[in-house]
Amino acid sequence: MLCDQCPRLCHARREEGVPGGVCAMPLEPVLARAALHFWEEPCLSGTRGAGTVFFSGCDLRCVFCQNSAISQAGFGRPVTTERLREIFLELIARGAHNIDLVTPTHFTHAILEALREPLEVPVVWNTGGYERLETLQRLEGKVQVYLPDLKYLDRDRAARYSAAPDYPEIATAAIREMFRQAGPCVFDGDGLLRQGVLIRHLLLPGGLPEAKAVMDWVAGTFPRGSVYFSLMSQYIPLGRAAEFPEIHRRLRRSEIRAAQEYMAALDLPGFVQDPDSADGEYVPDFDLTGVTFS
Repeated sequence: MLCDQCPRLCHARREEGVPGGVCAMPLEPVLARAALHFWEEPCLSGTRGAGTVFFSGCDLRCVFCQNSAISQAGFGRPVTTERLREIFLELIARGAHNIDLVTPTHFTHAILEALREPLEVPVVWNTGGYERLETLQRLEGKVQVYLPDLKYLDRDRAARYSAAPDYPEIATAAIREMFRQAGPCVFDGDGLLRQGVLIRHLLLPGGLPEAKAVMDWVAGTFPRGSVYFSLMSQYIPLGRAAEFPEIHRRLRRSEIRAAQEYMAALDLPGFVQDPDSADGEYVPDFDLTGVTFS
């Protein structure tokens, strides 16, 4: 397959067992973990957990990625499309409120096959936000909840930290398409998100102006309450952050407080993260749990 599923449009030849492209992945899906996950937003984790499937590889190259062992180092195990479907059903049988697909874009072809028959719980597309419109359009009717990052609106920062200077225009267009498909947020009686768009932004050291710009864009683009916003303060300097002195530190409490106050002033509905979540223990164990056996 000559792959053009992400905005890189690298047209790499991806074959079974042969990694290729910017994502450095083969044709068949590669997974690092599939388990109930309690660290997503409360409307996704609920009381029983999100059925989270961590895919290996990524179309971004974020220097601070907390999942770099799988997104860039390639750890994981290939599975068949049939096994992928089985994993979804096993997670649902264990009580998962949803099927939460983490960094799924480069395996869209396999995921669509695994979702040929609808699931009884919502499907969550948990993405870095760097999405091709044509790929998203193939997902219409298959994905109920979109969970994109909006990392940057500044091209220079996007280039420096994620090797994607076109990220701002790509991600904002993608989020608009997600909203067109999913519509305004719909919650059930238990407060679980059943349909809609929840936009995440990870606050970076020195990134308060960027965070404010992102929140301004969300508030100015969508009617209040139609999308929800998640301000994340879990940043710790992982991955290649040591190569970038300005982000090779923890967040200051003053930065977190200022960002949270700005979100409140905009009256953006959503979630703020406890600063204590900035701890390496919140990075999942990528140990193939749930991948090859139930």
